[in-house]
Amino acid sequence: MTTPRPFSLGIVGAGQFSGQFSKLWHAHPLVTDIFVTDLLPDRAEALVERQGLAGTFATFDDLLASSVDAVAIFTQRWTHGPLVVQALRAGKHVYSAVPMAFTVEEVSNIIDAVRETGLTYMMGETSYYNPAAVYGRKQRESGAFGRIFYAEGDYVHDMDLGFYAAYEYSGGEAWKSTASYPPMHYPTHAIGGVLGATGGHAVSVSCIGVRDDRGDGVFDKDVSMFDNDFSNATALFEMADGGSMRINEFRRVGYPSHLRESRFRIFGTEGSFEQLVETSVWQDKEGWTDITVDLESRPSMSLDDPSLADVDPALRDAFVSGLAPVHDAGRLPIELQGLPNGHEGSHHFLVDDFARAVAYGTIPTVNAWEAARYTVPGIVAHQSALRGGERLPVPDFGDAPESLA
Repeated sequence: MTTPRPFSLGIVGAGQFSGQFSKLWHAHPLVTDIFVTDLLPDRAEALVERQGLAGTFATFDDLLASSVDAVAIFTQRWTHGPLVVQALRAGKHVYSAVPMAFTVEEVSNIIDAVRETGLTYMMGETSYYNPAAVYGRKQRESGAFGRIFYAEGDYVHDMDLGFYAAYEYSGGEAWKSTASYPPMHYPTHAIGGVLGATGGHAVSVSCIGVRDDRGDGVFDKDVSMFDNDFSNATALFEMADGGSMRINEFRRVGYPSHLRESRFRIFGTEGSFEQLVETSVWQDKEGWTDITVDLESRPSMSLDDPSLADVDPALRDAFVSGLAPVHDAGRLPIELQGLPNGHEGSHHFLVDDFARAVAYGTIPTVNAWEAARYTVPGIVAHQSALRGGERLPVPDFGDAPESLA
């Protein structure tokens, strides 16, 4: 194996989410110094002091002009695309929070920049390591499903369960204008889990959007910076192999998303998998097996753990889940054991994936091409909903190359 090259990292955006990841990279043996920048300098300085990091940069441009090797972008979700390209063009490896970008053109620009620079890009999609996706991937690889012809992914996260708090924290006085972010522009927690298990990609979509009637100024076209009033949306995708995929993105829904915010169903000719809030089952033509225990993420800490003091109580559920029996814990560095995890045990794997890809010069699992397949279908689905469910083609950028060297 190639000798790894440890690297320095700049965190862009010092919000509640990024602080949980900086803790993990700070402990990772392949990451050296960690710096932080934020539009609010006090936030960056507070994060550095709290975690004992290397220091701050006044601006994003200052960070890119420095000798830092890589950046991790945790900014507002509609800003990722241009920032990623700017960082890649400045010679930095890039980890980006989801989604990949807001438009198909921005996605294309990222892929071009990765191909031309040969640098690492990874999108931090948690659902790739959701226990259901890990289990489904293993079953697919073993042939247990037979031919997979239908799958569902639901991201059922009600605004009342943490999203108001998150948007108020990040959006300032104008937070209602940003809280109307179109549901299908944030599709990766649902699509990523399905495709992370089944593989393949979408080729067309028809989507129905549900216009909001809450009347609280969120999902109000007169307020929304996205001109959006859809709070829920359902999309049916045609897949390249002739199967289909249904994706639900719900922001007004009577569902306990603090217990499970993403759930999945996969049907094949020989076997199938289904998931509810607290139950997961495998089924075939002879019967069914309760596999809930295998997919249950063990709590990594309590909600009042001191390490979560900087996280709004309404958002802490995302950060307390640990590994499930189906996870390959043995591949993780021992330095991450006992540290905060989250999103059903995915955080440790995402941090390790990026660290290994940069240090060893390999292509990460959720690379630019894979990230495009999780992101672009939702962008096109929203356009379909705006056109009354018209069936639209979904562009695909192909498979990732084996190497960027």
